[in-house]
Amino acid sequence: MSEIILMSDPRVAAIPVAECGERLVDVRRYGSLLIDSRKQDPADAFAYLREGVLERLMKAQKMLPKGLRLLFVEGYRPPSLQGSYFAEYASELQAAHTDWSDEQIHAAASRYVSPPDIAPHSAGAAVDLTLADAEGRELDLGTRMNASPEESEGACYTHALNISTEARANRRVLGDVLTAAGLVNYPTEWWHWSFGDRYWALITGVTTALYGPEEMPSPA
Repeated sequence: MSEIILMSDPRVAAIPVAECGERLVDVRRYGSLLIDSRKQDPADAFAYLREGVLERLMKAQKMLPKGLRLLFVEGYRPPSLQGSYFAEYASELQAAHTDWSDEQIHAAASRYVSPPDIAPHSAGAAVDLTLADAEGRELDLGTRMNASPEESEGACYTHALNISTEARANRRVLGDVLTAAGLVNYPTEWWHWSFGDRYWALITGVTTALYGPEEMPSPA
């Protein structure tokens, strides 16, 4: 297995952002993706993405085998919510590993929740998604969406071996089309893909990120 670069890696934070100003758009208005409501929030922030990310998702969907669809679960996440998620998970890890240093807790937490200052979701650059059949039924990809490394015994890692042959094949299908469309995966979370953010820039060798943290747009 190749090296896994975590979001907490200093090389990620070192990537500069040249904000392109591309707007956040509601995927329910501008796309034809299947939308799951499990992460819906009162402001409907979950349904927003940068235009460039949505365009690439639509390209990826066209490349899927007949009868399969992308199932969109969560896109944009306000910085304040991202911070709450990170702090909560870090607290859980601290309680379970009282001998760990702050640096160890920070790195371990970043396997599952991105540090708020560089989080792709808060830039509208990341999407959590999976596969569904023509009737909208979610396929088996080995774990539930958002399963932690502890809960899943590491099966949430994209290239985990402790999943079924069917789940591995479904992950390969999902990964092939999203990679071909220009997105990159965060390898500790099979469902997390992004474009234009700092992590994407580091992985693809681009010198600057296109998208920085963004505030929720006002209702239309």
